[in-house]
Amino acid sequence: MQGLFSKVLIANRGEIACRVIRTCRRLGIATVAVYSEADATAQHVRLADEAWPIGGSRPAESYLRGDVILEAAKRSGAQAIHPGYGFLSENAEFAEAVEAAGIVFIGPSAASMRKMGSKAGAKILMQEHKVPVVPGYTGEDQDPALLAREASRIGFPLMIKAAHGGGGKGMRIVHNAGEFAANLESCQREARNAFGRDRVLLERYVEKPRHIEFQVFGDRHGNIVHLNERECSAQRRYQKVLEEAPSPFVTTELRTRMGDAAIAAARAIDYSNAGTVEFIVGQGGDFYFMEINTRLQVEHPVTELTLNLDLVELQLRVAAGEALPGSLVRNKSVPADGHAIELRLYAEDPAQNFLPGSGKLTTLRLPAASRHVRIDGGVIQGDTVSIFYDPMIAKLIVWDKTRAEALQRMREALAETEIVGPKSNVEFLERLVRHAAVTGGTIDTGYLDRHLDEFLPQAAAVVPAHLLAAAASVVLLDQESAAPALAATGNDPYSPWARADGWRLGHPGKRVVALVHAGERLELAAHGNAGQYRLDWNGQHAVVKNAAVHEGWLSAEIDGTVYRLRAVVEANHVLLHDGNARQVFERAAAFAYSASKSGGGDRVVAPMPGRVVLTKVQVGDTVIEGQELAIMEAMKMEITLRAPRAGTIAAVQAQAGEFVEADAVLIRLEAV
Repeated sequence: MQGLFSKVLIANRGEIACRVIRTCRRLGIATVAVYSEADATAQHVRLADEAWPIGGSRPAESYLRGDVILEAAKRSGAQAIHPGYGFLSENAEFAEAVEAAGIVFIGPSAASMRKMGSKAGAKILMQEHKVPVVPGYTGEDQDPALLAREASRIGFPLMIKAAHGGGGKGMRIVHNAGEFAANLESCQREARNAFGRDRVLLERYVEKPRHIEFQVFGDRHGNIVHLNERECSAQRRYQKVLEEAPSPFVTTELRTRMGDAAIAAARAIDYSNAGTVEFIVGQGGDFYFMEINTRLQVEHPVTELTLNLDLVELQLRVAAGEALPGSLVRNKSVPADGHAIELRLYAEDPAQNFLPGSGKLTTLRLPAASRHVRIDGGVIQGDTVSIFYDPMIAKLIVWDKTRAEALQRMREALAETEIVGPKSNVEFLERLVRHAAVTGGTIDTGYLDRHLDEFLPQAAAVVPAHLLAAAASVVLLDQESAAPALAATGNDPYSPWARADGWRLGHPGKRVVALVHAGERLELAAHGNAGQYRLDWNGQHAVVKNAAVHEGWLSAEIDGTVYRLRAVVEANHVLLHDGNARQVFERAAAFAYSASKSGGGDRVVAPMPGRVVLTKVQVGDTVIEGQELAIMEAMKMEITLRAPRAGTIAAVQAQAGEFVEADAVLIRLEAV
């Protein structure tokens, strides 16, 4: 397309790389992907017009190697580099090197980045430009005693934040002076490991705040606009879980004031291209500047769906020197069309403190894309979620005319979602979008952490009889439909012994259906066939009539009541969904027995592959139950490993900096 680039390199991976490729392809722009050893067969590599290897699997060996990525851009003939988000997207040195090489960096200038690269410097700059900021300390003197005095001056609760960085890393809330020193040490260590610098700033912590951000856009012709707000108040440990536009909290008057402040913030750093001004908002509507993210945000699709814009296309056009469209420049506020909500599907285990997961996606079933549903993903069924990167599987985004309708769309989309392989957060998200704090639009940034038990699946309860009968019926129907095909592979396709109806000479046949639910084995004796069954188990029974599965739905009369349930049956599991919650059953061999794996209390093992950051004990040390023994880093988060019991350390088998596999024994206690 005339005026735009002919070839763009995308210095990123996963869903954002795939998302940029889609827009480039629509505009007729050739794309260049880069990939690490772990990503050689990744989707962004397969989708791009060409792809270049850039190093080892760890980010420091590949996606953080600006020099290697820049060399790939030169050799491939790319005219511009899109950094996506994360990795090098907010690295001023990289942006500067790109420009120096005669290649266009699709983002703000290095000078603008440097002004925002330090939270402390950004706060001072915003104060100078009349943008509201939270009271705190931003000085360079990092003496712990001075920081403790400043904390007392600011008052508690307060927040310790890494001065360089983002993504929820290097942040701690401190409720009283007695907690300050330990939290300061932990925050500085995490910041040093994540960003290479351990400078912190202190801020007064706003109680029950909301997180509301404004999408801003600038061009090289002096135009800066805002594209309305997004609310990201549903967070867990500062990580956004649900994002939506517009905010249910923001009034027209508040939108005007915050939008003006967002534009003032962008003008303060002479901003160009896409950026996000983030505010913390009190319950009374008071708002304070937090930071400017000098890149495209993960949650940008909700803005796109409500404004009918392609923000990546705008990025490309602005980077190519075009002015922002006149329709945006003339209107201080762009009218929103409907409501959009985004959720992030992750490979993680909410029941185990959201421990990130990895492994092959043996099943990945997502809703079909439509006017109301959008999927931004970077993996497909059969791909592997790597241990080396963020474990996001996909972003699920919905749109409808009202917020209530959008929430219902999201519930339906989640009901159609199935992830088998690594554990996922789908059930957690289903509870989230039904919770009163979300449906009522009252959630604040700390609500999830304060009430997490309200969102987690409860302890395994007895499966309702009609759902257990439904699951068994689905298995029986699946066996019966598979039998003819299986029989056709034998010498006698008409053999009565190849049928799966349990028929026996002289008496009604019986089949055993074995299912495992929440670790419990359930055996049901089944009589009948072709959707007509009597089921018996543990002194209970159910009569099933007219059971049939069609296009993913089970319809069956169970004990006189007709049910319609979403139903997915595969070789090793059955999934049922009644519109409110899902039930997952493993299919087991009818007469097999499996003993559960037990573990001892003398070992501390790695819960997943990762790097040992710190060991806090030595051989011979005496420890108490729950004491911190080591800290691991995996998938962009710190994991604290604690003593399973009181005792004496017998062996320390891993040292700081060492990469370990899952279940590796790191520390042993002396036997008792």
